[in-house]
Amino acid sequence: MKKKKGFIFDLDGVIVDTAKYHYLAWKKIADSLHIEFTHDHNELLKGVSRVRSLDIILDLGKIEASQEQKDQWLIQKNEDYLSYLVDMDETEILPGVMTVLNFLKAKGQGIALGSASKNARPILEKTGILSYFDVIVDGNDVSNAKPDPEVFLIAAQKLAVANSDSFVFEDSVAGVQAANIGTMTSIGIGDATVLYEAHHNFKDFTCISEAFLSELINK
Repeated sequence: MKKKKGFIFDLDGVIVDTAKYHYLAWKKIADSLHIEFTHDHNELLKGVSRVRSLDIILDLGKIEASQEQKDQWLIQKNEDYLSYLVDMDETEILPGVMTVLNFLKAKGQGIALGSASKNARPILEKTGILSYFDVIVDGNDVSNAKPDPEVFLIAAQKLAVANSDSFVFEDSVAGVQAANIGTMTSIGIGDATVLYEAHHNFKDFTCISEAFLSELINK
């Protein structure tokens, strides 16, 4: 019998489509500071911590601010973001995700969340999939943001699987790099020309076959 493997999922843009809400919340802050903030700019924030994201936006506007001002903006951003999540439900789960989760669960594989989000648990609860995850490691559990592999290393450790037996689903360059640095197998979800450093690439979860998952399990 093959030993259990670890399948680690990022949250935003991988399991649920909350990236749009982050964009709206950050744009509100940027607009208040008269900083141009487009969807292209938002790509720079993928997989990045909230603190670093604010620094990137302030750099775009060449704005310097005190820590007190930054703290206020960070609180405001999170409050605005959470307000968008109030009515969130299972319809926010991205196509194909449930098929993959159900397959892995049926095969008795370890399933973990490895996300920079500090709102991971409420999101998983609202979408009704919290019970699928054996382990949850989020922004409240780590000190270092991706591409540091800390979040994934902790997830693998808690799943009691080796890094080499861990497979990470990511939609950000920083996340793919973190998985690679952690000597795990990275699976890019999204544009392969952007996530070219990933070991495997899929446009979305509907493109992932049971045969591919079985191959990983039996690796």
